[in-house]
Amino acid sequence: MSTVPADATPLVLVVDDDEEVRTAIEELMLSVGMEAHGFGSTRDLVESPLLDRAACLVLDVRMPGSSGLDLQQRLSAAGISRPIVFLTGHGDIPMSVQAMKAGAIDFLTKPVRDQTLIDAVIAGVERDTSQRAHARIIQQHVDRFATLTPRESQVMREVARGRLNKQIAFDLGISEITVKLHRSNVMKKMQAASVGELIRAWEMLPVELRQGQTA
Repeated sequence: MSTVPADATPLVLVVDDDEEVRTAIEELMLSVGMEAHGFGSTRDLVESPLLDRAACLVLDVRMPGSSGLDLQQRLSAAGISRPIVFLTGHGDIPMSVQAMKAGAIDFLTKPVRDQTLIDAVIAGVERDTSQRAHARIIQQHVDRFATLTPRESQVMREVARGRLNKQIAFDLGISEITVKLHRSNVMKKMQAASVGELIRAWEMLPVELRQGQTA
């Protein structure tokens, strides 16, 4: 069986209007070391502070009121990315296609094998962990980039374009020695040990930051 990261207890949020099903899934997740909380409706989940935490959602497709698919669409529209595993009592191919296209981890039919559900949830937790780690790295680069002076930002852009010091000096109308000083400061502030690392940091910056740098 796959394993989840050892440094955090995975959170699983279960939404199903059938209390027996909800409880069974909660107990299953708890049995493999995951923190699980159940909700009788998507509204209850939306109103819970737990939705703010990193989590994998296990959603019933058909429920009174707002469905699991409705919640997926609402979260997406709000820019909230959460891995979702759908459960349905009816094999509905159009719905499964819609859910998967919208980024669902899996679309499973009840009754589902315990191991199948566990594997799907673990895949969701691993995806969420990876996405959050990537987001943290990007934020680190953004924070470091914010410490650069406007000239250092220009020099970083030119280095990332593969320009030589003398070319950068000519383009910016400054001496080559000044370019070297700016370049050294950029490397330190961005905590880049090599030009390759600096280029990767530049490429991970949001497009609006990179496009905002003009000579």
